[in-house]
Amino acid sequence: MENAPFPISSWSEDDKPREKLMLKGKNALSDAELIAILIGSGSRNETAVDLSKRMLASVTQNLNALSKLSLSQLMQFRGIGEAKAITIIAALELGRRRRVEETVELVKITSSKVIFDVMQPIIGELPHEEFWIVYLNNSNKVISKTQLSKGGITGTVVDIRLVFKMALEYGATSIVLCHNHPSGSLKPSDADIQITQKLKRAGESLEIAILDHVIVTETSYFSFVDQGIL
Repeated sequence: MENAPFPISSWSEDDKPREKLMLKGKNALSDAELIAILIGSGSRNETAVDLSKRMLASVTQNLNALSKLSLSQLMQFRGIGEAKAITIIAALELGRRRRVEETVELVKITSSKVIFDVMQPIIGELPHEEFWIVYLNNSNKVISKTQLSKGGITGTVVDIRLVFKMALEYGATSIVLCHNHPSGSLKPSDADIQITQKLKRAGESLEIAILDHVIVTETSYFSFVDQGIL
C-alpha cells in the first residue's frame, strides 16, 4: 500500500519535471525525471524524482535492466504500488517496441517532381480544393504534411499566421506550399500568386524559406520555382 503522496504540484518550481519538459523540452530531462512524470508522486518522505533515482540506482542506471523487472519486483520499492508499476512497465515496453521498429526514412525534397509524387496521392484526385503545407528540416527532408484549409471547387482560405505558427512548432527551416486544382487547370490564379508572395515576405522575417509552391492536378503539376514566379 502506498503512503501519503508527495505530489508534483507541491514541489518547488526547479523540481517539477513536467514544467521542465514544457519549458526546456524532453531532452533536458534525466531518466529519473522522465520516470517521475510517469509515476506522478513519491511517498511521504521522498519525491517522485528521488524515488525514481533509487529505482535506477538498483539497476546501475540501466533502463534496459529496469524494463526486465517484474510487477512484483517494482512494487518492492516503497512508494510504488500496482498502478505505478504497471505504468512503468507499459512505458518501457513502448520504448522497446519503438527500437525494434524500422526507422522510416524521411523523404528529401530535391525537385518539384518529388513534391508532386508526395502530394498527388493525397490531393490530386479530390473534387474540391485543399491547401497543404509541407514542412521541411534543414536537410530539406519532410517532417510534416499538414492540411491548412479545405474549400470548394474554386478556392480556399489561407491563414498566414497559422502557417508559421505550425512551422515554429515543428522546428521547420523551410516550407513548400501545395494545393490542387480540381478543374485540371495548371494556371495559377492571381490569388495563388498573391498569397505566395505574402507568405514569402512573412517567411523572410522569420528566416523560414518558401522553397516552392506547387499546384497539383490528377496527372500533372505546376511549380512556381520552375516557372520563375517565386
